[in-house]
Amino acid sequence: MKMSFRAKRLERQNQRLAQASKLNLVALMDIFTILVFFLMVNQSEVKVLQSNKDISLPRSLSQQLPTEKVMLTITANGVLVQGKPIWQGDWQQDSSLWLPELTQALTDELNYLAQRAGPLPEPQQQVGRAMTILGDAATPYALLRQLMAICAATEYRDLSLAVEAASPAAVSEAP
Repeated sequence: MKMSFRAKRLERQNQRLAQASKLNLVALMDIFTILVFFLMVNQSEVKVLQSNKDISLPRSLSQQLPTEKVMLTITANGVLVQGKPIWQGDWQQDSSLWLPELTQALTDELNYLAQRAGPLPEPQQQVGRAMTILGDAATPYALLRQLMAICAATEYRDLSLAVEAASPAAVSEAP
């Protein structure tokens, strides 16, 4: 029996559609390439400081983004520089008991880091080296001042305090 023209056309179409579809990898690779470049460009907009679970940073309105600096972390029972514990003790004791030991340990560590970084260029000598201090919101101001004085004595005078960014309404409502 002879097939009609319409039947032949339908058979050809069915054979063509029955073939397994091919995956076009070129278009997929183009999309992933664009995605990689997009993520690389936009990753620099958000800066996250490495934080300790024990520290709750004070909330503040901050317009500046953090940069890579030496990190001094003040916890409830010690001091860390770049994540390395350099002193552990109790802040509640008389400061004459722990201050000399803390001063010596912090000075030694900051001098070591400054030596590894090399000498300061002439224009930067007036400002000093940069450091970010991460301290709990409950850290006493007197302790913070003592640590800042120790840092300033070892070329680390460009100090920044890390805060948790908050909306203007949240800061105005805080006690």
